[in-house]
Amino acid sequence: MVHPPTPAPYPITALSAVNALGTTLAAIAGALRAGRSGLAPCTFPLPFQTFTGALPADLPAPPAALRSHDSRQCRLALLALEELAAPARAAVRRWGAARVAIVAATSTGGILETERAYAEHRRTGALPPAFDFDRMQGFPGIVDPVRAVTGADGVALVISTACSSSGKAFASARRLLRSGAADAAIVGGVDTLCDTTLRGFASLQALSPGPCRPFSARRDGLTIGEGGGFALLEREGDAAVWLLGTGESSDAHHMSHPHPEGLGARLAMEAALRQAGMGVGELDLVNAHGTGTPANDVVEAGAIAALLGEAAPRVSVISTKGYTGHLLGSAGITEAVLSGLSITGGFVPASLGAAPLDEAIALRGLRIPLATELRPVRRALSNSFAFGGSNVAVILGATGARGARA
Repeated sequence: MVHPPTPAPYPITALSAVNALGTTLAAIAGALRAGRSGLAPCTFPLPFQTFTGALPADLPAPPAALRSHDSRQCRLALLALEELAAPARAAVRRWGAARVAIVAATSTGGILETERAYAEHRRTGALPPAFDFDRMQGFPGIVDPVRAVTGADGVALVISTACSSSGKAFASARRLLRSGAADAAIVGGVDTLCDTTLRGFASLQALSPGPCRPFSARRDGLTIGEGGGFALLEREGDAAVWLLGTGESSDAHHMSHPHPEGLGARLAMEAALRQAGMGVGELDLVNAHGTGTPANDVVEAGAIAALLGEAAPRVSVISTKGYTGHLLGSAGITEAVLSGLSITGGFVPASLGAAPLDEAIALRGLRIPLATELRPVRRALSNSFAFGGSNVAVILGATGARGARA
């Protein structure tokens, strides 16, 4: 569905993230600016070689009130909420708990805990005593920690549309605010590494044995990562980063392959620009889905080039998956946060691993930086595309950008 143009942007009054680059925004921004990858050889016992974007820290156990939810998904959510907790509680006081929505996302959920429980059952004939499928595998594994930490008690949704999940969370949260169903929304997503994901992508022959290399002539597959992130979206307020528009499409071309002409990708990007009331010439950055697979990158590059047209030489096009890996259901929120850091930090990260550029991509005329660019970023478009042709584009802007209340 294409949404009609609407003039109202929404302030993103707080951001948070944890991933292979670090557990604070400062650490993540430092790694981005330095062009430092968080990818490393996978430590899972697998019958093949690959890299992953694993979290570089131990995860503390949850508090007693969330002991029944204890899983890697829950622990990641709690860690990802740390920098957002105080602003979110302030929003709850400002708007009222029932007026602060939770729009979360995941793809794999708590599958890792279910894998461990199944392995225990095979060894002993019984599930682990602490295993709670509903709270560990189900959506409460994300929503309940958010409620416990922030006090938000409004509409609660969990979106699971594979790799577009947490990008689509922005669109759903925006609709809640625009409809009057909420005055603020905690938007985010969490996904963890697990055997199911790693072996599943390997069975599709989609995993790289080394770090992924989006847009490169030598790319040979994606790298799976883990992590999470959250954004506090409010009806009004002061913010350095604003949600200007979202666009969604569903081309349903194939279960796992992108539309050969990038139809759904282009429709989503065009819809986001219309909703933001922007032209392509106003973009400074496109954070591409950029998985590093042979099919996705050339198709997406074609869709972006067709969208940008004559503006292509001045708009930086990057993929940040060379830093974090592909975070699946939390890729959208992660890459929106990274785009927000570009806006607030005044830099465009290098597209890691892109050299040498695929000639088919280079001929599109896109500006793909191979080194960090220190320049203002006022408006950034971030893409997230998923199996089945589920596509979303999110546009963020700096304070004072088109439509944003300075």
